[in-house]
Amino acid sequence: MTEADPHTRRVLLAAPRGYCAGVDRAIITVEKALDLYGAPVYVRHEIVHNKYVVDTLRKRGAIFVDEAYEVPEGATVIFSAHGVAPVVHDQAAERSLKTIDATCPLVTKVHKEAVRYAEEDYDILLIGHEGHEEVIGTTGEAPDHITLVDGPKDVPTVEVRDPSKVVWLSQTTLSVDEAMATVGALKEKFPLLQSPPSDDICYATQNRQTAVKQIAADADLIIVVGSKNSSNSVRLVEVGLEAGAGASYLVDGADEIDPAWLEGVRTVGVTSGASVPEVLVDGVLEWLAGHGFDDVRIHTATEETLTFSLPQELRRDMKAAGLKA
Repeated sequence: MTEADPHTRRVLLAAPRGYCAGVDRAIITVEKALDLYGAPVYVRHEIVHNKYVVDTLRKRGAIFVDEAYEVPEGATVIFSAHGVAPVVHDQAAERSLKTIDATCPLVTKVHKEAVRYAEEDYDILLIGHEGHEEVIGTTGEAPDHITLVDGPKDVPTVEVRDPSKVVWLSQTTLSVDEAMATVGALKEKFPLLQSPPSDDICYATQNRQTAVKQIAADADLIIVVGSKNSSNSVRLVEVGLEAGAGASYLVDGADEIDPAWLEGVRTVGVTSGASVPEVLVDGVLEWLAGHGFDDVRIHTATEETLTFSLPQELRRDMKAAGLKA
C-alpha cells in the first residue's frame, strides 16, 4: 500500500465485507416466506445476528421467538442461519409446524461431520464459544461425543476416551488465528488428533479477516459495522487490533461513532460483519465524509462469487404458487 500524504484524511474500505452467501440466503428466505404465506411468519431466534436486519423484518411481519413451543400449532417457522439441534426439529413436528430450514449450508456441513464422526465413535472436540447458537446446534447432533473447547485455556482440562480416536471441529465464525491457536494446543496434548476433511471456518469469515489484516497496519482506527451478538463482527475488531491498527471499534451504525475517536487520526479502515447490510456501511462513510474523511479507497483482498439456493421447502411452495425461486 502506498504511503499516505500526511495531510490527507482517508478511508480504507475493506472488500469483501457485509453479507455472505449464507446470510443473504437466510434473509431472502424470510422475505420470500412473508410474500408467499403472508404475515405473520415465525422465526426461531434471530435469523442473523444484526439488529437492523431483525428490526426491518419484524416491521414486515416476522415474529422472532426463542423456542418452538412459542409458535402456534400448525404455523410456519423458519430456523435461523446458525442451525438447530435435532431436538428442535422434533419439537416442531410435535406442534405440527411447517418448517423452513434456513441453516447456512456451511453450518450444515459441520453438523454432518459431527454425526459421521459420532457414528464412528470418535471423541469430537468442538472449538467454539459457549452459548453461541451455532455451537448449541452442532453439539445437539452428537451430545454424547462432543466436548466444547472455548480457546486454548480450556485445553488442560479436556479429557477423551481414546487419544488415538479424537477429531476437532469448529464453529464457522471464529477467527482463523484463534481457532488454529486452539488446534495447536490440542495437538500438543493429543498428537494423534485428526482434522476435519475440509476447513470448517466459513470462507466469508476468512476473507473478511484477511481484508482487515491487510489494511490494519495502515489504519490509525478501524470501524467495524456489526452487532455485538455477531461473533464474526466481534472477531473483526480483534483481528484489526492484532494486525496493527491503532484502535478498533464495533458499531451498529453511524450514530454510535464517537467523534473523539478521530483525534489525531489520518486513516480510518472500515469493514462490516457478514450479517450487515451495505446501507449501514454507507451511513458510516457519509458520517466520516462529514468529518473530513471523504477520500475513500477500496482495498479488495479477494472476490466472492458463491451463492446458495433457497431452502427446498420454500422453493417447492414457490413453484406450486407459480413463483420463481
